[in-house]
Formats: sequence, structure tokens, C-alpha cells
Amino acid sequence: MLWLYVQAPFAAFRTFTAGSFRPVAPFMTPSAAYGLLLNLAGIEMREDDGKSPMTLIRKGLPTVEIALGSLGEPHRHSLFQQLHNYPVGNSGADHAPACKGNKYNITPARRAFLSDLRVCIGMRGAEPMERQVQEALAGRGPARYGLPFLGDNNFLPDRIDVLAGPRPARWLVPMEPDDTPLPGEEPMRLTVTIDRADMSRTVSRLYRIQAHQCDAVPDAAWTPVAYE
Repeated sequence: MLWLYVQAPFAAFRTFTAGSFRPVAPFMTPSAAYGLLLNLAGIEMREDDGKSPMTLIRKGLPTVEIALGSLGEPHRHSLFQQLHNYPVGNSGADHAPACKGNKYNITPARRAFLSDLRVCIGMRGAEPMERQVQEALAGRGPARYGLPFLGDNNFLPDRIDVLAGPRPARWLVPMEPDDTPLPGEEPMRLTVTIDRADMSRTVSRLYRIQAHQCDAVPDAAWTPVAYE
């Protein structure tokens, strides 16, 4: 079993959406935590089969159980930005001379993000991957591509520490059909696994973060993450 403390000034765990507003999940998703662990372990998640229009997810990735605990209260913010793109074909080409070589398709968008993320991540069920993460954080892992980030490659963590055990935290637990959230327990739908080729096969669950800190990790806090 492996326990990590992750602290970051900013993070963005996107929900699937279309349009000019890019929302953010209220907390780290199990799928994002799994991706971070793979990144630290130096395990490539992506696969290009040379035929699909998108990058796929490799088969045979380690199956793990993940527990997530909040050690603070992430704040939600939003900002406006301009999204630039080069149009396909001649669309909008009449604007090109006035832009002096710059991109001339500009769309305003609003992006939400989190600040002050402090999370305890537990992983169990894949000892080789646990050792790889520990070796990498100790500076003894193999060279790998890219840096660990939190949902957006501009949002890098300040700290990633290996812990001797879980810290007291407000744990993320699934909501059952007859659950009634307590005050302060915001229901949230979070992704567990992602299917890039077929969105209907992406797995998500309804969760809540416990209202009060707990020293012991509830059994329900462990979420299996498997790509088969």
C-alpha cells in the first residue's frame, strides 16, 4: 500500500462538456489520481494505433484501488480567456489581412479551476507500481516523458511526499441510492476511467466528501480503477 500527500496551488479536473464554459470538478477525480500515479511510475498510458483519430488508452495497465482524502477546502474560480485556432479551409479568411499573420479565429471562453488543493492519495493492489512511484520520487527512477501535473499541464504540484500512512482527512466516498448528504457534503459526479474512443464507455460515479475529518480510511473510500 502506498500513501502520498499532494499539494498544488492550482488544479483543473475537467468534466466532459461542450461550449464556451469549461467547468471543473469540485475535487480530484479517481481517473486523474490514477493518471498522476502512472506518470510518477513512468508508465505510458497513451497509445497511437495509427488508425484512430484520437490517442487511445493502452490495454493492460495496472489495476489498482485508490482512496482520496481532502486535507483542506479547494476553492473554485473562473477566468475568461481567448481561444485561438486556425480555421479549416477558407473559413474566416477575409479577416486574415487585418490580423497581420496572427490567428484570426478567436472565441471567448470561460474556464473554471481549483486553488489550494491538498489531497491524500492512497493506492493498493499493484506493488510493482508502488515501488516505481517511490523510486521516481526518490530520484532513482528511469527518465520519463513529461512532468506530473494536475488536470492541466500548466498546473504543476508544489509537493508530492510519500507518507508512512494516511493523514486524517475528509474522505471521498461513493453515494448510495438511499444516502442523504450531511451539511457540507456536496454531491459530485467524478470520472473513474476514461474511454477516449467511445464516451459512452467512460465510467463515472456519484461521490461526496465526508463532512468531518476521519483518522481511519473508510472501506467505502477505496475505488477500483481498471482498464481492461
